[in-house]
Amino acid sequence: MSRWRSVKARRLLAALLRIGWEVAWQSGSHRRLRRPGWPNYTFAFHDNDEVGPGLLAQIAKKTGIEPEDL
Repeated sequence: MSRWRSVKARRLLAALLRIGWEVAWQSGSHRRLRRPGWPNYTFAFHDNDEVGPGLLAQIAKKTGIEPEDL
């Protein structure tokens, strides 16, 4: 069983901002996030989109987010 559960994109973005990511720029629903020591990450979800466990695991590898952060 996955340690990730589905969450709304709004909640995921809020968690990323809490752990140190910041929005560098935004165009529509695409946001470029940056954090010192990490490559930039493009967050391309609408606020009400549901992000599933598999995609969350992939995002975690690129951003350092943990299930407890959500």
